[in-house]
Amino acid sequence: MSALRLETDRLVLRRLSRDDVDSLAPYMADPEVMRYMGGRTRTREETAARIERFIQMFDMDGIGQFAVERKEDGVVLGRCGILVWETDPWTALAKAETTKPTETEIGYLLGRLHWGRGYATEAATAVRDYAQSQLGEERIIALIHNGNDRSKRVAEKLGMSYEREVQLNFSRVGLYALGKRPAL
Repeated sequence: MSALRLETDRLVLRRLSRDDVDSLAPYMADPEVMRYMGGRTRTREETAARIERFIQMFDMDGIGQFAVERKEDGVVLGRCGILVWETDPWTALAKAETTKPTETEIGYLLGRLHWGRGYATEAATAVRDYAQSQLGEERIIALIHNGNDRSKRVAEKLGMSYEREVQLNFSRVGLYALGKRPAL
């Protein structure tokens, strides 16, 4: 098990654990939080299954989604980290599971109480910097649902710009990118 941790001025990004279910389940049950995450809320059991899958992906790749924890009080604000997507069709997998071309996304989800305080940008910046400096990622994307202006601002603060629309299983989303698009 990797002990990988990232730190910022206000946050600790650490591996998700099964113990994070109680912290993340209320966020994933909130319709406003899930509005741009496929639009469907999740039960506690579905949240536990999603965390389990993130743990498996982290085990396979040595990187993935982190719990975002506030340093001052240890409160878990959400999750943020690397998601690897096969692009035809767009499917999130561990890099170790992929057989087709991929894109590397910085994905995040924060509880609504923690919006508007710069936490998403702070966490995503730490992940971007790690991905570029330690993983050698030259291109990083964010997949953002139309109307999700908060996430668009985070992507722009990371240096990303709108590139094109792509079809995910639940809807068409904007692909924001930092780095050149791979040749087809």
